[in-house]
Amino acid sequence: MVTAGATVTTLPHAHVVQQCQQSRVGKCLPGALYVHRDAIAHLPKTLQQYEQAARSHLTPDILYTLVKFHLDQPVLSYLYYPDFDHEAHPALHTSTQVNLRTGKRHYRDYSQTLNPPVLHRKETFLAPDDLRYPTFARLTRQQEAFGLLDNARAIGTQRGWTARLAQHRLVVHGHALACPLGTEQPATTRPKIDRHKAALIRKALSKPVRLALEAGLFSPDTTFFDYGCGHGGDVDRMGQKGFVSQGWDPFYQPDTLHQAAQVVNLGYVINVIEDPAERREALVNAWDLTEAVLIVAAQVLVADSRRGLMAYEDGVITRRNTFQRYYEQEELKTYIDQVLGTDAVPVALGIYFVFRDEARAESFRASRFRSRATTPRVRLSVKRFEDYKALLQPLMAFYTERGRLPTVEEMADSERLSITETFGTVRRAFKVVLQATDAHAWDSIADHRRQDLLVYLALSQFSRRPRFRELAPAVQQDIRALFGSYRQACTAADLMLITLGNMDAIATRCQHSPIGQQRPHGLLIHLRALEQLDPLLRLYEGCAARTLGRPEDATVVKFHADQAKISYLFFPHFDRDAHPALHTRMDVRLQDLQVRYRDYDLDNPPILHQKEQLLTSDYPGYEKFLKLSQQEQNWGLLDEPEKIRDFNSWQVCLEQHCAQIQGHRVVWRKDADPYRKKLIQSARRRRAQLASAPFPCESASPGP
Repeated sequence: MVTAGATVTTLPHAHVVQQCQQSRVGKCLPGALYVHRDAIAHLPKTLQQYEQAARSHLTPDILYTLVKFHLDQPVLSYLYYPDFDHEAHPALHTSTQVNLRTGKRHYRDYSQTLNPPVLHRKETFLAPDDLRYPTFARLTRQQEAFGLLDNARAIGTQRGWTARLAQHRLVVHGHALACPLGTEQPATTRPKIDRHKAALIRKALSKPVRLALEAGLFSPDTTFFDYGCGHGGDVDRMGQKGFVSQGWDPFYQPDTLHQAAQVVNLGYVINVIEDPAERREALVNAWDLTEAVLIVAAQVLVADSRRGLMAYEDGVITRRNTFQRYYEQEELKTYIDQVLGTDAVPVALGIYFVFRDEARAESFRASRFRSRATTPRVRLSVKRFEDYKALLQPLMAFYTERGRLPTVEEMADSERLSITETFGTVRRAFKVVLQATDAHAWDSIADHRRQDLLVYLALSQFSRRPRFRELAPAVQQDIRALFGSYRQACTAADLMLITLGNMDAIATRCQHSPIGQQRPHGLLIHLRALEQLDPLLRLYEGCAARTLGRPEDATVVKFHADQAKISYLFFPHFDRDAHPALHTRMDVRLQDLQVRYRDYDLDNPPILHQKEQLLTSDYPGYEKFLKLSQQEQNWGLLDEPEKIRDFNSWQVCLEQHCAQIQGHRVVWRKDADPYRKKLIQSARRRRAQLASAPFPCESASPGP
């Protein structure tokens, strides 16, 4: 009689390896697949039987947490981590190895080892529906954001991991990442939190309220209420701007009555409340007061280990004894949406707008992807146009904004009557405009608006695409005029989404983009030029912006062509410096929308060259940037771009060429060696002669 174990052991080991490598459960490394004992039932049947055959060689009372399927030989190891559930990075206690061919066992005890192996990314050993998965995964994302899990070999043991944490001045409490206070309070002590100390005294409007103003959420008669207003700076400043403005705070203004308002601000409130139930109550109360738009802002997790923090509940306690709950951006949106039953719109990191009216929300979303356009210039002197220019200009402005002509309902009564009496119809009036301007320019505007709508509709598919009747009337008319029907528009948007999944298509669009600076594995472009890109690339970046919002400080976007990732780069002195230094970088992985930050060494940061390549020609300073690049090319400064990526390397290059940068010009160094200077001048003349030769390629090419 053949036993089940014997049947399994006769399977080709290559088949077992293939099953391990294709398993959707467990952590598969180059040499082995690791699976938690609770996830064994989720493995393919072959692997389940394989594991049962190995366990039949062991006593029934064996203690183990993980099963290790070796890929180089028919061996399984049973690894025991007694603190797996409670410790974020449990240490290995014992290992029992079973050889299925020979039935031999090998036991090893790590309990007395001074430097035992430890685990990371515990969620990867579990099935996705395991209740422990979200807690473990959240810690992993935090650690990834700080770069703690880079170079896995260096942190595989307890000493290596402790050293990595000490290097970043971080600690792990439970399953939360934090920075030590120096003297930690006992776990049994429930500290009294001084919430009022978290309120800041600002000299200007807070960022969330300023962004709401810039987004056009306030009209002259808009009312404003600040829930948790602290010292009341936003309340006072909005009042000074002429808005009916009030605020309430439990410590500084407790006697103010809660007042319903069109715009309500809940700015950096929910992240300072340590009690989860009270935190939820604050969000619900602010929403109950909201008639039009609720602004929600909270601190998001950033890689800054210099704040001096310790873990408490699901957040941290600061040196000032205030509580801070640091969210991840995606987590914050999910929290708002679940509590309020809405679809919050990201505006910036940690800042969301929540609209009462869904049509207004969709109109706002669509407006965020509307590219800038300039009204075409008048080219010909047409008497009829000149006679009625004042009447026709509002029509031109509307077409520039929407890419179409207005309907009768979208025009003021006086304007409609004047056009009807003068021209008969709106279309006849616009024909006069076309006679005086470039018709192709108007077609280009309509095409840009069509592309804007495609990007908006494609991105809406990631949440819940609105029904046509849920769209604002103006957007409905845009779709009818530019696509014919909502169905046709959605079909075109879905086709874009399908193409988006093809990284080869992304790489091709990056390589052939007329705008942007080509890099070996991607494309750099200034934020101001983003809307001029190919629609597929705009959609690619929009996948990050739809959830995170674009970082306000970002200057440049990097489109990665070799992996699904968008990077936002902050060059604080882009306009001022000829070769601005990179200060901060934020990477967004599009598969899971996880965010990673990196601050750069201020002594030797990466720098930019040829800034004009990242811009369109209408950018202020474009011509100045272009002339500098042409000068640098003539001097030979840009001949080896890979060797001048950072500040120090660039300084060496300048010194070798006897050059220095003044403003946006290349000039001779005052201490330049005369002989070296003559050599460089001679090389510049030869370069200029080659550039002006009628067929420079004939002299430059030695042959086939």
